[in-house]
Amino acid sequence: MKAMIMSAGKGTRLGKITETIPKVLLDINGKSLLRRAVEKCVSHGFDDIILNVHHFADMVEEEIERLKKLGFKITVSDERHELLDTGGGLFRARDFFDTEPFLVYNADIITDFDLSELIDYHRKKGGLATLAVRHRPGNRYFLVDQEGLLCGWCNNLTGERIIVRGNDAYLSEIAFSSMHIIDPGIFNYMTEGVYSMTPLYLKMASSHNIYTLLSDTGYWFNTGTPEILDQVRKFVK
Repeated sequence: MKAMIMSAGKGTRLGKITETIPKVLLDINGKSLLRRAVEKCVSHGFDDIILNVHHFADMVEEEIERLKKLGFKITVSDERHELLDTGGGLFRARDFFDTEPFLVYNADIITDFDLSELIDYHRKKGGLATLAVRHRPGNRYFLVDQEGLLCGWCNNLTGERIIVRGNDAYLSEIAFSSMHIIDPGIFNYMTEGVYSMTPLYLKMASSHNIYTLLSDTGYWFNTGTPEILDQVRKFVK
């Protein structure tokens, strides 16, 4: 199965740490974040992978060559000249995919979530996409109905609230876990540009089924800050 690992981000919240090294090459007890992401995907059958590169792209490509020598099948999507965000980055890589559903996975997460469960659920429900979600602290949430269908989005810090289907009174807040299975038919509704997947999903949710799969078990970290990076290193160790 095919997967795209989002690995082009600058990691600005990590401050000085990422001034000399890309976020995806940060060491987590002997392995880079990128290697851990690749191993995670492959362990669940997503063994044909494309990675996007931007921040310190040459350094990331050196790591990719090391991983390829270990036997991993990896293709590079070059975003050196312009960081395209998740939506634009995925569209840039569209020719890599075939007619089967594929995984999109953020390189900066550390989790024991079962990706096999996500692809199985997606095939069972038959929606345009299936997003892994969990209850965790934050400000920005997806809004879902009782069946787990995506119906909206909110930012509790700013008060912004977007409802695209369903009754707001019956919607629940849930956080995205940065793992999603996507049907390649989504490319028919995408264009070139710099944009994230969130507004695209909200646009599509009004006329297509975007499902969520809730999992509050196990562990999940986003290594976005120095404090969380330290927590992850201690936890993995």
